[in-house]
Amino acid sequence: MTIMRRFYTDTIKSDLLDQRQMLFVSGPRQVGKTTVAHKLIAQQGKYYNWDNRQHRQWILDSIANTANAALLEQLGVNELRDSRMLVAFDELHKYKDWKNYLKGVFDLYEKQLAILVTGSARMDTFRKGGDSLMGRYFHYRMHPLSLREISAPYDRESLLQIPQQPATGALQQLTEFGGFPEPFVKADKRFYNRWQQLRQQQLIYEDIRDMNQVQDIAQLDVLASLLKDQSGQVIRYSTLAKQLRVSVDTVRRWLVVLESFYYAFRVRPWFENITTALRKEPKVYLWDWSQVQDAGARNENLIASHLLKAVHWWTDSGWGDYQLHYLRTKDQKEVDFLISKDNKPWVLVEVKSSGKASMNKHLGWFQEKTGAKYAFQVGLDMPYVAADCFAVRTPVKVSAQTFLMCLV
Repeated sequence: MTIMRRFYTDTIKSDLLDQRQMLFVSGPRQVGKTTVAHKLIAQQGKYYNWDNRQHRQWILDSIANTANAALLEQLGVNELRDSRMLVAFDELHKYKDWKNYLKGVFDLYEKQLAILVTGSARMDTFRKGGDSLMGRYFHYRMHPLSLREISAPYDRESLLQIPQQPATGALQQLTEFGGFPEPFVKADKRFYNRWQQLRQQQLIYEDIRDMNQVQDIAQLDVLASLLKDQSGQVIRYSTLAKQLRVSVDTVRRWLVVLESFYYAFRVRPWFENITTALRKEPKVYLWDWSQVQDAGARNENLIASHLLKAVHWWTDSGWGDYQLHYLRTKDQKEVDFLISKDNKPWVLVEVKSSGKASMNKHLGWFQEKTGAKYAFQVGLDMPYVAADCFAVRTPVKVSAQTFLMCLV
């Protein structure tokens, strides 16, 4: 199966051309950030990767030249007339003074340069000292492929998309091989296994080890493996601490590290207007749902990842403040997900592997309590239906393919 051009590319290009701000694009290792950067600079631009020795040396050499014409001459900016030069910096956050470097370049050459910064860790993880870049950049979080992205064009002018027939076999392929472009496109199990093993080693023993003072990186690797069996479950920090023989605070700190490098994400409970709701314990999911072995948990993780991609995109592109939560009360009423819009409940989502499963009676109860506009029970095995599920305001069963084709 071939995939379409990633929709991030056109959006990032448009923003770089039309707005003065730098663009930060962060996301997991091998999610496609570098590919997008190369496509953007293919015709006119410069690409520098901090992990490349020659590129790193140029960046370090350019520090002394940011205040004079030498930097512009090296970039070839003086040859331009009616447009700005695109400069892409990849993994620049690994340079300890990256913020001040970018601030200096941007403040001096805002009118000559359009600056793209990409990285495999959350940019805010490394805000340690120096001047703030506030007001000088916009941030996009890049996610793995989703059903909509591989099946149909995306309309940037619409929050929710008009559902279209998904690509044949796309959902099953996503379920089995995940949404990272290379293993998804190859769809080969042996390649997938080798790719997974290498990616895990690079993430833990290179990226995280090099950027964090984790004393026992092997134990953090064990925690990463344990989370594969915890997908969709409420985190029990004390249980994980006993398994790893470390303190609860250490487990909490390591989970933040794994989140920062886009390995896992936590979904926190919604408790506004629900007096009996859980308030503290989050649920955990993986960015690569294909690593989850249990079929039901993997299906839930796949939906969670699609929802997270949607709320991140809607927020990053200016539609509002969207957040992902779950709902659970002390007397065991539960719905898998709630999307809030500007801190108000908007969409409830319950995930079922089978469309034959009975309707979760708690969907209606939570919709009444929260005032959420929509309530869906999403069935993974249900066939696609050419209908707009967001036209229904009462709890309704809907095909996962139909529902996901309405998102990003």
